[in-house]
Amino acid sequence: MRIGILGLGRIGAFHAETLSGLDAVESLVLTDPFADAAKAAAEKFGGEVVDSPEALLAAGVDGIVVAAATDAHPALILAGVEAGIPVFCEKPVAKHMSEGVQVLKAVEGKGVPIQIGYNRRFDTGFAAARAAVQAGELGKLHTVRSTTLDPAPPPAAYVAASGGIFRDCSVHDFDIIRWVTGREVTEVYAVGGNRGAEYIKEAGDADTTGAILTLDDGTIAVISNSRHNKRGYDVRMELHGFEDSIAVGLEDKLPLRSVEPGVTFPAGVPHDFFMDRFTAAYRAELTAFTEVVAGTRPSPCTIEDALEAGWIAEACTLSLHEHRPVTIEEVRQA
Repeated sequence: MRIGILGLGRIGAFHAETLSGLDAVESLVLTDPFADAAKAAAEKFGGEVVDSPEALLAAGVDGIVVAAATDAHPALILAGVEAGIPVFCEKPVAKHMSEGVQVLKAVEGKGVPIQIGYNRRFDTGFAAARAAVQAGELGKLHTVRSTTLDPAPPPAAYVAASGGIFRDCSVHDFDIIRWVTGREVTEVYAVGGNRGAEYIKEAGDADTTGAILTLDDGTIAVISNSRHNKRGYDVRMELHGFEDSIAVGLEDKLPLRSVEPGVTFPAGVPHDFFMDRFTAAYRAELTAFTEVVAGTRPSPCTIEDALEAGWIAEACTLSLHEHRPVTIEEVRQA
């Protein structure tokens, strides 16, 4: 099949490399507002460069991958759907929930599959955790802990446009908690602070946050996020039930140092970047998209899924700013 990629920055170029190695993909069509970025990707991974999204949609592509800036996501999703072309779009659907809801309404009933990029759903550890929960191996859950710690803050320009740490970082924790547990979040309480980069504070954002989520069955989920984890990129989940407890991410590249006498775990070189930690997951995610394009599977992460994680991010952002618990229903009705 022929796949178009819109946006050839860091993640778009990474997707181009991944797609170029998939057996189902015969050719790529690339476009980016910065022509040199598209040309550089074409030179490395192959593909035809065109000068606009409109030219890409008219180039006979079977599916498109939207890896452009967040502000461009709604228009590009809608353009793909209007052209009848299956869409893969990196999260989020839109910068603000109101616009995301508008996108959902605009695509309903169109019959064009859309997959939103939440790569942790394709990680083998998280998939195994979900299977264990579904099989009842843990018994009834009582506590979930989810962690995402970045080795260094993103650039100031990214922070200014991201919508905040809950919308661009924690949202991965929110999505994977829903997916692994099969439960919905009803209420949140969030805190945060600024312990490092001054430009994050100036943007009105926090660089280190914590959140308590109450799930619809009473399970408590504890979320921890930070832009400052020099030891490496740390993504983990613990699930504790009345019958058993399990963890995702406890492997030799875990960026954590034990000080227990005689303990050598973890023994490997720590993960230092999200692309390192989730290389296989990204490949599985895009392989799934080729199956969506081929019509052999439904979207494994719909716009509806993405919006549910977005509502949790909205609630946490409000909770942080107003120092109080916030229900998901409150932000839906706002």
